[in-house]
Amino acid sequence: MKPQNTGQTLRFLRRGAPVSLDNVPADRTLLDILREDLHLSATKEGCGEGDCGACTVVLGEVVNGRLRYKAINSCIRLAHSVDGMAVYTAEDIAAPSGELHPAQEAMVQCHGSQCGFCTPGFVMSLFGMYQNTQGGKGIGREQAQADLSGNLCRCTGYRPILDAAQQMGRLPLPAGCAVDEAATVAALSELKKKKPMAEASYLRPTTLANLLQARAAHPQAQVVAGTTDVGLWVTKMHKRFPQVLDVTAARELQRVETYPHHIAIGAAVTLTDAFAALVKERPQLLSFSQRFAGLPVRNSGTLGGNVANGSPIGDSMPLLIALGASVVLMRWKKTKTGGEIAHRELRLEDLYTGYRTNVMRPDELLCWIKVPRPTGHALEKVYKISKRFDDDISAVCLAIQMTVKAGVVQQVSIGAGGVAATPARARQTEAALLGQAWNEDTVMAATAALRAEFQPISDMRASAAYRHTVLGNLLRRFWLESQGQQAINLESLKTLEALS
Repeated sequence: MKPQNTGQTLRFLRRGAPVSLDNVPADRTLLDILREDLHLSATKEGCGEGDCGACTVVLGEVVNGRLRYKAINSCIRLAHSVDGMAVYTAEDIAAPSGELHPAQEAMVQCHGSQCGFCTPGFVMSLFGMYQNTQGGKGIGREQAQADLSGNLCRCTGYRPILDAAQQMGRLPLPAGCAVDEAATVAALSELKKKKPMAEASYLRPTTLANLLQARAAHPQAQVVAGTTDVGLWVTKMHKRFPQVLDVTAARELQRVETYPHHIAIGAAVTLTDAFAALVKERPQLLSFSQRFAGLPVRNSGTLGGNVANGSPIGDSMPLLIALGASVVLMRWKKTKTGGEIAHRELRLEDLYTGYRTNVMRPDELLCWIKVPRPTGHALEKVYKISKRFDDDISAVCLAIQMTVKAGVVQQVSIGAGGVAATPARARQTEAALLGQAWNEDTVMAATAALRAEFQPISDMRASAAYRHTVLGNLLRRFWLESQGQQAINLESLKTLEALS
């Protein structure tokens, strides 16, 4: 059913040609635009919450003068967020003559499709992978698994689909399937020249100053970044937002900046890019970063949005708390000469006041996350416990940073998720560890302190008793790994697979 309220004009590229749609409401999803307005029925609606991947499409955006491709979930992506981008669907990648794109042909040859409902989403994730690897070059099994983790299939199983990911780079690319990147970049530049509406329902300022001024002028507008959670408010809770303020176009917030003692991650940086920056400095975080939802969610969602949202089961916050991260809140402050940007900085764990509530003023936005750089002396680990290994939300998340010198705990910081109304710092457990000998007796005492510090609840993901038990077990696991026992987690199975 189409919403009744009117909106503004949406423009994007499809098959190299501009598409212009008038009166698109601020809270209309990209999937509704594709299926209901443009009648592109190959893009499917499955879960409506960004889990199954049946709705996957690929966005093309100009980055440093070149096209960058991102597979995203169209079911929870607000349509206006793709304004000025290229949109590719499963109906757009075959040649006009009918010849299939290598991503499609590989699925046929490898018998990767059965019921066909999830297939368009898999094909689009494959297409994104193909475009970002110069034609499917060098795709290994692990990359295929990681990049397809946001697409679920219960028919064929994954082996033939993974085979297709590795096969497509060996297939010829029909002339009609090639993306003319130079022409696409030029066409996108033309789209960018359109003037924004003076009174828009979907606000997407391109500078930080304009973004903060818009927040001050429209405190009632729903703030969004990648809409990987707000999108569910639309599709599942049927909420309506007459006006939306999107932070992702502010150029200053699209950057990751490196300083001598910390990195600063802008609120518009996607989870994909934010985790890449963290993994660059802390390679041990790679597996954890790939287990944060699926790639299409990471390509849309932002680290700033995940932190500002404040979900008690948000995966990034326990890690950031353990690493000593802080957040920078900004607002537009009126002055006699006009106005200026005012800011304040606080530790991430001090941002939250209760379940999905925080200390931010109505005119403030979370603009930066500052993460201290590693010193090389601390042990740093993060553990995620969930029902599915990939593409799932934590039941319990525990992150630990610890420095041990001469057998004594000199510094410790612990972040916990899924065990309280907010992501939290385990201060009592830290106190039980600090200054103590790093041995089994200390670990047993700290495990008891950790379990006593939190009173988790039972829900669909886990019982309170399970969370209570696992929380302490993870601290003991950290102890065992610090003593050299590494073959006690699922990551060790990758080594066994490689040897078999």
